[in-house]
Amino acid sequence: MNNDRYKLIVEVPQDIEYIIEEKNTGDKRPTLYMEGPFLMANERNRNNRVYPLDEMITETARYSEDMIKTSRALGELNHPTSVEVNPERACHLITELKQKDNIWIGKSKVLTETPMGKIVYSLMKDKVKLGVSSRVLGETVDDASQITVKNFKIITVDVVHDPSVNTAFVNGILESKEWILKDHDYVEAGFDNLSSGLRKLPVKSSDRSALIEAQIKKFILSI
Repeated sequence: MNNDRYKLIVEVPQDIEYIIEEKNTGDKRPTLYMEGPFLMANERNRNNRVYPLDEMITETARYSEDMIKTSRALGELNHPTSVEVNPERACHLITELKQKDNIWIGKSKVLTETPMGKIVYSLMKDKVKLGVSSRVLGETVDDASQITVKNFKIITVDVVHDPSVNTAFVNGILESKEWILKDHDYVEAGFDNLSSGLRKLPVKSSDRSALIEAQIKKFILSI
């Protein structure tokens, strides 16, 4: 098991353009796409973070192969506090991710038959300004001038609104938690430690209840 600790990281949203693809097929709604800069490497972003270019190239290639090409690259409306993408909250499907120097230009199709997709579609048709923001798991290394994100895994790119408030709020929640990689999946480190601690408790002990209570208190403090 890899005992490295990973943080769930979200970034300041990037502006996107709306593209309407008109079709003469009798469809009730034209297809609506979002396009713009989804990811950036080798440059300090507005959250003072830097993603190494070589790692970004490798990870975007994996994400494109595993998720985009298999039509599984769903994104949600606003960032959740989870490392998993919830299909029930999906609002768009990422269809392209192309490198242009140190920027990855993405293109997404708005899902018009999901509840969140319908919301995004309506907002965009009414010209409400939305943005996209990446959600990744990675290790953060602080130095005097910047924070470097290493060994990261792209979870998705979400659609967000009101970045000055929501992103800062979500950052505060997500970065207070840690995850560990176990059996090719990510689990919350606090919960994993709780399970491990409970398994190690003596089965027959006069103070077992007190020991269990101590483990639970430790878990609560960890989150």
